[in-house]
Amino acid sequence: MRKLTLLFSTLLLVGLLALPGAVQAQGGGPNPVVVFETTLGRFIVMLYPGEAPETVENFMRYVDEGFYDGTLFHRVVTDRDFRKPDLAGRNPIPYNIIQGGGYEMGMRMKRTHPPVRNESARAMSNQQGTIAMARGADPDSATAQFFINVKDNPSFNQRVVKDRQDETKFITHEGYTAFGKVIRGWEVVEAISQVETAKLGQHENVPVKPVIITRAYRPQ
Repeated sequence: MRKLTLLFSTLLLVGLLALPGAVQAQGGGPNPVVVFETTLGRFIVMLYPGEAPETVENFMRYVDEGFYDGTLFHRVVTDRDFRKPDLAGRNPIPYNIIQGGGYEMGMRMKRTHPPVRNESARAMSNQQGTIAMARGADPDSATAQFFINVKDNPSFNQRVVKDRQDETKFITHEGYTAFGKVIRGWEVVEAISQVETAKLGQHENVPVKPVIITRAYRPQ
């Protein structure tokens, strides 16, 4: 069994390095790759430290510690969640994501390392297929949770807009740091995005049937 596992890892690594997207990272080596095994299948992401070095380092720390093993995709948001105005009568900007990496079964939040600095100013755009860090209202609050953009989500990019109170001034809206992209197994991401969701306690858009990350690792 061990020989078969090593053979799979070797073949996977060789195949990934042969991909057109397997560009060279800073330092001359190939961009890091992470394999996600889930209860709905496997997908693979390639990370871009040249665009978001601190974010990639932070993410890989969690991967190498086995932090994501046994965590959930606990939030799935799609166009279907924006069919009605919000409580204030506004039509919110729709976005499409699957989010995970922070909760275990029973929606128990895992303890994390300190947050990482926001790098959305220089990072890649939140286009379909990219992986980005989730965060709170504080731009520098991202820890372990991440999301995958199921469609283009331009509202998640850093942007500069005019101040509504004073049009001579401009305000910078910090974005969400995208730091990699899905290079294999997109059908698995789509399958996760299509699961049935419901409200669970204070949490919205939780998959009714848990979608578990059984393992996240870099191939040897």
